[in-house]
Amino acid sequence: MSLEDHVGDILRKARMQSKISMAEASAAAGLSEDDYSALEESGRIVKRTDLFAAAALVGVSGGRLEAIAKGWEPEPLFTECWRELRMITTTSNFSVNCYLVWDEVTREAALFDTGWDAAPIFKHIDENQLDLKHIFITHSHGDHMACLATVRERFPKVRLHSGSKNAPVDQRNRANDFIHLGSLRITNRPTPGHAEDGVTYVVGNWPEDAFHVAFVGDAIFAGSMGKDFHTSEEAKRHIREQILTLPPDTLLCTGHGPITTVKQEREHNPFFAY
Repeated sequence: MSLEDHVGDILRKARMQSKISMAEASAAAGLSEDDYSALEESGRIVKRTDLFAAAALVGVSGGRLEAIAKGWEPEPLFTECWRELRMITTTSNFSVNCYLVWDEVTREAALFDTGWDAAPIFKHIDENQLDLKHIFITHSHGDHMACLATVRERFPKVRLHSGSKNAPVDQRNRANDFIHLGSLRITNRPTPGHAEDGVTYVVGNWPEDAFHVAFVGDAIFAGSMGKDFHTSEEAKRHIREQILTLPPDTLLCTGHGPITTVKQEREHNPFFAY
């Protein structure tokens, strides 16, 4: 699976976060405004582009951006825990990921977001003889909950969890809540920034010792981050404090693009150079 954002997407997001004009960014890059606009649109590097100067101006790591331009992607991830974790990608105008997790013994399952289409979700539930107990919404943008009504129609007793202030009281996440899913334990961490109700859900107590999975929605992507609808510093602060402080081998299951890990994002994400 390709990265959600190419070099141009990253530069555009960073430029908008930094409130840098197209004229300022193109001057730093040694390009005309038309050529710089084309770079943001396509991600193709023009030979005379000073990538490091443009990156420094908009506040991202030039070295990490160059690595993405040269084809960096997260390392393939292999673990026995994948037996009870499924990434389901559905496409309408664009692709979005949702995830199904279950306890191997009890077959109790949880769905993290829904994506566009319920059919593949139902297929995995039926094939693995699962009992869907919970639906966790990372944020209330339409692509992440498009078929929520369809899923709830088939599973009317499923419990819904959300960070939305407008959700019914019994569906709102509370600080320090934890939900048991068989032997697994699910906690929530607020990560607003891309969305006001952004939440990261962390699944622990997996059969492998010290193994964690975090469902981050659009807060962070492999090599990038979501567009912020508050301030960029608020969005970055929540990512640093709530996501990148998790154990290094924690899987980051993103709303778009490939799965990555805390370690890989600490080392390679241009927005979070330490």
